[in-house]
Amino acid sequence: MARILITSAIPYINGIKHLGNLVGSQLPADLYARFMRLRGNEVMFICATDEHGTPAELAAAEAGVPVAEYCAEMHQVQFRLGQGFRLSFDHFGRSSSERNRRLTQHFAGRLAEQGLIREVVEEQVYSRTDSRFLPDRYIEGTCPACGYERARGDQCENCTKQLDPTDLIDARSAISGSSDLELRETKHLYLVQSAFRERLEDWIESKADWPVLTTSIAKKWLRDGDGLQDRGITRDLDWGVPVRKGGEDWPGMEGKVFYVWFDAPIEYIAATAEWADENGKPEAEWQRWWRTDLGADDVRYVQFMGKDNVPFHTLSFPTTIMGSGEPWKLVDYIKSFNFLNYDGGQFSTSGKRGVFMDQALQILPPDYWRWWLLSHAPENSDSEFTWENFSDCVNKELADVLGNFVNRVVKFGVSKFGAQVPQGSEWTDAERHCANAIAELVADYCAFMENIEVRKASRALRSIWSAGNEYLQAAAPWSAIKTDKERAGAIVAFSLNLINLYGRISSPFIPDASAEILKAMNSPSRDWPANGAEELRVLAPGHRFEPPDVLFRKISKEEVAEWKEEFGGGTRSESR
Repeated sequence: MARILITSAIPYINGIKHLGNLVGSQLPADLYARFMRLRGNEVMFICATDEHGTPAELAAAEAGVPVAEYCAEMHQVQFRLGQGFRLSFDHFGRSSSERNRRLTQHFAGRLAEQGLIREVVEEQVYSRTDSRFLPDRYIEGTCPACGYERARGDQCENCTKQLDPTDLIDARSAISGSSDLELRETKHLYLVQSAFRERLEDWIESKADWPVLTTSIAKKWLRDGDGLQDRGITRDLDWGVPVRKGGEDWPGMEGKVFYVWFDAPIEYIAATAEWADENGKPEAEWQRWWRTDLGADDVRYVQFMGKDNVPFHTLSFPTTIMGSGEPWKLVDYIKSFNFLNYDGGQFSTSGKRGVFMDQALQILPPDYWRWWLLSHAPENSDSEFTWENFSDCVNKELADVLGNFVNRVVKFGVSKFGAQVPQGSEWTDAERHCANAIAELVADYCAFMENIEVRKASRALRSIWSAGNEYLQAAAPWSAIKTDKERAGAIVAFSLNLINLYGRISSPFIPDASAEILKAMNSPSRDWPANGAEELRVLAPGHRFEPPDVLFRKISKEEVAEWKEEFGGGTRSESR
């Protein structure tokens, strides 16, 4: 049994996330966590809400509530939506937790002791219109590298280039839109990332199995221009983790907080500690996941994130971990994703363009969305959601292939043999051929899931479902029953075992439908099938079952037209 630590990029607190956010981190992480649990491994799946920084302050101000109250409310909203999509987190924490506050201050103190933090008096952008210093995220302008007109002061979302606010062309306040900006002196702390350039480069080069998307972005940041730059880790804000060295004051840093990108990844560790606290477990229980001197040396740590998060997880967070001089666990594998676009453009919260998590669940159950999103995951390039493609996928794959197979077998079986597995003749070449084909496909499916090749895994699963349909069509129990009831019984028995197998192996993708199948089949096991073709004899003659309801309904053309119009544009509050 392996031990697998899984973290998903933690979503910002400022609003409900759209489907592109979901498929870029949390959903594929859940797929992997569910599969690894099915395989008998010990899994710790961690996520949280990212609650600090100006986005939270501005969203709270817009809502007219104190920022702490706003974050508490939105944490619950995001937690419930995660449950709605059946995200199986072991713990869904908060970056504003006391655990994260203490750990962030601890890491800062350790980095200072190692000589990896320096104080810098610098000029920072101040908005006279807004009467405040502007954090990098809230300065917008044209990217000097690619010309994107909505680049932020910390990073260009279009080309992922790391930026400083002064790099932007025609800079303006993202709060008020005002260009009445000036530079004022302020003192901040910088993480000396440049000291780790060679070590980080060697570490990244050693990860030959990482996706090209992950390593290409990391190497680009390491080598572009003057290479890896030192990074400011404090901000002039009220909301955040106060700047302290461990438990001590930090002279000259009064009234400042740590930059959200410094404290947010540390929440992965803190949330695991929160899991231990919540479940009444001793410190050693969370430390065995994160401290290599206390048991984490045999943990495989896998991160999931969108491509815009890659630089911070391949450079900044590893520098924090390495630079502490303490035996913390470094990530073993980073699965990154491109963007999911919406019907010829981008998802937009401010433009009410696209489908958001709460809206999706009001339209259809989670399995419909999980299947489409995962089978179209933007692994090698950006993907695009269209209502036509979504309905075709649901109708042809979930309804026609899996749902129809289950319905045909159960309906015919009950009508001819009652709600129990019938007696039948021995397997013929048809059953043996199908069983062997299924065994090979399951092996492929398992390999793709192990390697986190999401689209390939979905195609393999779809092929497993299709193999059952092909067998049923060729075996034709409705014809066999006319002359050989025993043969028809054997076909139904084999097909019912196929349904039972589908319920067990499909659960990482479609957990609700799988649970319904296994309940209907009165399945004796929900574990991963381990015995090849013998798994298709699990339901013995006489085994009783309950016919399930229709697993998946079809989506009509009228619904597609209605949804396309409803989610084409309007008003919410943020983009991508």
